[in-house]
Amino acid sequence: MARATTRKATQTTKSAKASKAASTSTSSTSRTSKTASGSSRSAAKKSGSTRPGTAAKKSAAPSKKASTRKPTATSKRATVTKAEQKAPAKKAAKKTGAKAAASAKTTTKAAATARTRASTAAKKLAVKSDEKPWTVKELAEVRGELTSERERLRAELNMAEVELHDLMRDAGDGAGNDQADVGSASFERDHEMSLANNARLMLAQTEHALARIDDGSYGICERCGQPVGKMRLMAFPRATLCLSCKQREERR
Repeated sequence: MARATTRKATQTTKSAKASKAASTSTSSTSRTSKTASGSSRSAAKKSGSTRPGTAAKKSAAPSKKASTRKPTATSKRATVTKAEQKAPAKKAAKKTGAKAAASAKTTTKAAATARTRASTAAKKLAVKSDEKPWTVKELAEVRGELTSERERLRAELNMAEVELHDLMRDAGDGAGNDQADVGSASFERDHEMSLANNARLMLAQTEHALARIDDGSYGICERCGQPVGKMRLMAFPRATLCLSCKQREERR
């Protein structure tokens, strides 16, 4: 009897333990399911809360990149266009500057060469033993005087020829004039002819003097070959004879 009671008590204890274990496993299973459902809910919440924002941010990011890329490309194109527009202007300015510098150098060289030639030509002109050589300034003064004299003589000769032509025309038309009018017209005509011949002669002498300056024979007497004299030429630039030869010519 005691053993049977003990066995019953043992079986009761084992069944109680089994029921407790079953209840424990059930509670753990329910807890596990609850935990799984909670975690799934939190994951759903997280996925629902983060995915739209992330997608929006991702969609906004390319738009920002596109918006930043477009102005950059436009500004680059504008910069390139401005650079292309400025490039020809810079090249033209450089070419113009180079041409101006080259022309200035050429002008300077030409002026220096002309001064050197003028100085050399002035020093080569014949002078007397007691006179100093010609300077560029002195020769330029003589040349300027001869040039202005040539222009004046040309204008005077043209005027004399016009007046002489008018007198010749009036003389042909006045067939019924008396002797006094005819004599007066003849005198005026002869006077104009004399003026025209004198102007023509002086013009020829002036041009001859300018030609002698150019060929380097200015200042040499055309008769004896001796120097005419710088002082004589500065007083009378058209002189072609020295003082001695001129005096002999006038005596004859």
